[in-house]
Amino acid sequence: MMGPAHSLSGAAAWLGVGAAAAAAGHAMPWPVLVAGALICAGAALAPDLDHKAATISRAFGPISRALCEVIDKISYAVYKSTRKAGDPRRSGGHRTLTHTWVWAVLIGGGASVLAMIGGRWAVLGILFVHMVLAVEGLLWRAARVSSDVLVWLLGAASAWILADVLHKPGNGSDWLFSAPGQEYLWLGLPIVLGALVHDIGDALTVSGCPILWPIPIGRKRWYPIGPPKGMRFRAGSWVELKVLMPVFMLLGGMGGLAALGVI
Repeated sequence: MMGPAHSLSGAAAWLGVGAAAAAAGHAMPWPVLVAGALICAGAALAPDLDHKAATISRAFGPISRALCEVIDKISYAVYKSTRKAGDPRRSGGHRTLTHTWVWAVLIGGGASVLAMIGGRWAVLGILFVHMVLAVEGLLWRAARVSSDVLVWLLGAASAWILADVLHKPGNGSDWLFSAPGQEYLWLGLPIVLGALVHDIGDALTVSGCPILWPIPIGRKRWYPIGPPKGMRFRAGSWVELKVLMPVFMLLGGMGGLAALGVI
């Protein structure tokens, strides 16, 4: 899928988690709901770090472009070293390592540990990165005609405001994990969810997605999971733009209202 659909699906997924958490008696404070939805929207772009033409490669200028080059090479090396006889030969690492459940868990777990150990500045850094990505994904038309600096300033301002709000007592720094020293441990959850939602979205397209790596399926370790061929679509097609994106908006709105107890 394309960036806007990925981000919308990520935000909708976290709002759905918020609805489920409320139904289970662990309702999210509204700052957690808002921050988590934006983090998840941004994290839903992150698996494309292995693609130099993706939205995330442009998001932070030369830094993200260089990082994409490195991640692509690492992903390709992992693919070559772990492929089985049934896996095809490739010339790059797109839709390999960063499109697996292993990557999602590692990147989300790393963010949680960083947030707990690094305190406020680490939280600000995590929020800033994902706020910029959320702007790029959710406001992609406006972001494309704006300068990178304006997008970064909006991301920085959003991160600073959210960090301040979350830090206030009762606003969610200790949501779900309330033991001393576990503040912001939950920040990794929307990052894991965003990456997995991205992978599921890509699995719906014609190429499929090797979400289950390194679990082998038949003669392949990088088996492209997906629905039957007739149910798949091309990225950027009318199915994505005219059907899935409106559905994500509707589900996200309903999930947000349920999470806040409105419905």
